[in-house]
Amino acid sequence: MNLHLDKKVIIVTGGAKGIGLGICEVLTAEGAIPVIVGRNEADNEKAVRAILDNGGQADSVIGELTDPEACRNAVAQVVSRYGKIDGLVNNAGVNDGVGLENGSYELFTASIQKNLTHYYLMAHHALPELKKTKGAIVNIGSKTSLTGQGGTSGYAAANGGRNALTREWAVELLPYGIRVNAVIVAECYTPLYEKWINTFPDPKEKLNTITEKIPLGHRMTTATEIADAVAFLLSEKSSHTTGQLMFVDGGYVHLDRALT
Repeated sequence: MNLHLDKKVIIVTGGAKGIGLGICEVLTAEGAIPVIVGRNEADNEKAVRAILDNGGQADSVIGELTDPEACRNAVAQVVSRYGKIDGLVNNAGVNDGVGLENGSYELFTASIQKNLTHYYLMAHHALPELKKTKGAIVNIGSKTSLTGQGGTSGYAAANGGRNALTREWAVELLPYGIRVNAVIVAECYTPLYEKWINTFPDPKEKLNTITEKIPLGHRMTTATEIADAVAFLLSEKSSHTTGQLMFVDGGYVHLDRALT
């Protein structure tokens, strides 16, 4: 499908691994130029090299997203190199297990910094360029904002904030023709997810208990399936779609539990 993303410059935070890498790969296949922003130079370079070796275009900027100045600098570097920004995918974050009982003020506020504040900062700094291109913003979110999980107050609160900002920005940016949407993830198998699964005594059994509860196909969502939705929302094929929370989850969040 031609999404008309050829040569579009798209910032993808946390684009070196997992869902972020899947997004970069799909954007590259559509002719776009994803620019990964992340703190690990080696991971960034590995992801970019893999894309280049497959004939695509990609770039990266080193930036610690919990540092406000690093967010500003990352956007400035992209503009300096390419002269424009056509889209922003806020994706970076971590389910860090900062709960109510086992947490603290310091841990909770740090979790918000790791999982929400940079969504605002990246959008704030990219906005002048997005106005020029009438670009789009896609925020990646988690089911924890709606279902809860237990023991992860910081992450859940941050994801509730991501949903709220998606709707708020969609309203605020209407005059500029900038669309803002979110893709909400439930159970998607990534390296981080695998690491979590392997903390259980019987990882295979734990994985089976999860997948059997996913209505559509009783399987995990793939990073590519998340990425396909992101690419659509960045493209003119979704030109009249804004302020939406798109659940790419095999029906996990909303369909009747009796189905499983």
